[in-house]
Amino acid sequence: MFGSKKKKLSLDDVMAQLRPDLTRESLGVGPDFPGVAPNPLLSGAARKRNAELRAGELALGVLVDWREVSSDGSPRVVLMLDVETAEGITFRGIADEDLTITELTRLAAGQTMPVRYRPAVLDHYVALARDADPARVQQLSEEIARRTQA
Repeated sequence: MFGSKKKKLSLDDVMAQLRPDLTRESLGVGPDFPGVAPNPLLSGAARKRNAELRAGELALGVLVDWREVSSDGSPRVVLMLDVETAEGITFRGIADEDLTITELTRLAAGQTMPVRYRPAVLDHYVALARDADPARVQQLSEEIARRTQA
């Protein structure tokens, strides 16, 4: 009767207030996207997801935009990529990466990058495939180009 009935804010609501540039709408992903972890090193789910992504399937992503999340030490950046898989699936992918200053200065919209994704999940998360064999990346690029020309 006398107490306040404040609406309890969810983590998504708090993140939207603190970083409106990291909302689902701003990143261009759908309502099923779980969101960007405030600190992936402290999140068990984020650590598990990153380990799964590192072993995921190879795809190609075209860089659409990026947001710097933090600049402590090496910059943490959220990359938004339009991803195309070898099977022809396309989706907006989000990569949460630690980059060097040199890598950060070389980012350019339209740049194609090899990424890894989890085909069984398809939750918009991807990871840069820094370990990808250049010959395999070229082969994947040619497969995608042949399919789009047909």
